[in-house]
Amino acid sequence: MKRIKFIIFLIIITVMLMALSACTDEHEGMVFVNTGHEKEWIPEAKGVPKSDFKKSEFYYEGNIAKYKGEGYITKLGIDVSEHQREIDWEKVKADGIEFALIRCGYRGYTKGNIMVDEFFEDNIKNARKAGLKIGIYFFSQATGAVEAAEEAQFVINLLKPYKQDISLPVAYDWEPMRLEGSRSAHINKENLTASALVFSEIIKDAGYTPMVYMFRPLGYKYYDLERVKDFDYWIGAIDEWPDFYYKHIIWQFSMTGTVDGIETEVDLNLMFEEIAPPESPESK
Repeated sequence: MKRIKFIIFLIIITVMLMALSACTDEHEGMVFVNTGHEKEWIPEAKGVPKSDFKKSEFYYEGNIAKYKGEGYITKLGIDVSEHQREIDWEKVKADGIEFALIRCGYRGYTKGNIMVDEFFEDNIKNARKAGLKIGIYFFSQATGAVEAAEEAQFVINLLKPYKQDISLPVAYDWEPMRLEGSRSAHINKENLTASALVFSEIIKDAGYTPMVYMFRPLGYKYYDLERVKDFDYWIGAIDEWPDFYYKHIIWQFSMTGTVDGIETEVDLNLMFEEIAPPESPESK
């Protein structure tokens, strides 16, 4: 009788181990992430540096996200376009804003024409005068690498008079436009990734630091991150903390911010500058 019980016990243990093994195998090579709408398992992008941010390192003072960890220095910034209309940059600076990502232009989502942002020149000149650090972004609706190359060359030509003023990255900002007549609504992963890659390489060759903007579902499901892993990421994640799984240098934490000197709502961002570890005595 004891022998039968022991055999039954072994069978139960074996079944349990097989079930556990099956569960483990099911998610092998995957990560459990917040995609912006829900948490789900997705394939891990190989070779892409992982974020080391922790939820406990972040908190809010009013509507402003703060970082209390020890690995990074942070700066508070905004991203702006003609939608913010005329900006009093001296007031923006006095309100604690340290950097600005300024839209230089965009491609229309129906006809595909490339346009200069109406307030680009005013913004870059006056932000510089107020003493803010400046980065740039271009709102793309490219359907592939050829159009992305065209956009990059447009940006380079537009930025020539201001190159010495741009100390932060130049970002590729492609977002899906789910509207009637949108020429880019059904772009596939291959074309989107190729567009970001080509734009960023051309920007880099022109002497700027490239960066790719994405919000969480775009990054996790639309981009092949393994192909754009060599560029900085700017992540839109309206949440308690920057929980994007992969390393990023700027976190867009609000799209409804209020800043003195700007009459409309404005996007708010935290930029992270990694603190180098102290040298050990042996390395001196």
